[in-house]
Amino acid sequence: MPYSIAAPVHFELVIKKSRFIACVQPMPDRAGAQQVVARLRAEHPGAAHVCWALLAGGQSAAVDDGEPSGTAGRPMLDVLRHQDLEGVLATVVRYFGGVKLGAGGLVRAYTDSVAQALLQAQKVPIIKLQQLRCSAPYALEGLVRRELDAASAQLVAVAHGDEVVFDFSLPAQDAPGLRTRLDNAGHGRIGWPRIDDAAPA
Repeated sequence: MPYSIAAPVHFELVIKKSRFIACVQPMPDRAGAQQVVARLRAEHPGAAHVCWALLAGGQSAAVDDGEPSGTAGRPMLDVLRHQDLEGVLATVVRYFGGVKLGAGGLVRAYTDSVAQALLQAQKVPIIKLQQLRCSAPYALEGLVRRELDAASAQLVAVAHGDEVVFDFSLPAQDAPGLRTRLDNAGHGRIGWPRIDDAAPA
């Protein structure tokens, strides 16, 4: 199961007088990540590099920002991948301390600073929701409401026409079980119009 993190977490590492200021935070897309990076550049005008990695589906990115190719962004992205994260941005601001670390030293520094920040982060599971719509005779409205409540489904809309139409969402893995329970309890009188059909009047 993929996870995101609840809130931004910071960690600072000093290696041979170079400061590595890491932050991991929830981030859904590349545009938001670029805004964060631009803000960090403004806040740290004396920094040598602002490297970053974003794990967000097709918008993922790994940026070395002037460090030797493959020594910063990619290792940071690998840390996020190994932790089964999604929708997370890792940034590391580096102040150069005058001592070169070499490629291996840089990879370790960027990897460790992000990994240490993640140790303090609260991971939250990403639960995929499914949208459903069902229709029921008025006599079954109470039954449907009780079943939705018992399944912790989020009721989005209820329309009263010839029948009662419920739009709701719930975790995708719970949808088949709820549907079966409603079909059984309603003795075949519960309908399942497609959610993309015309909305109920």
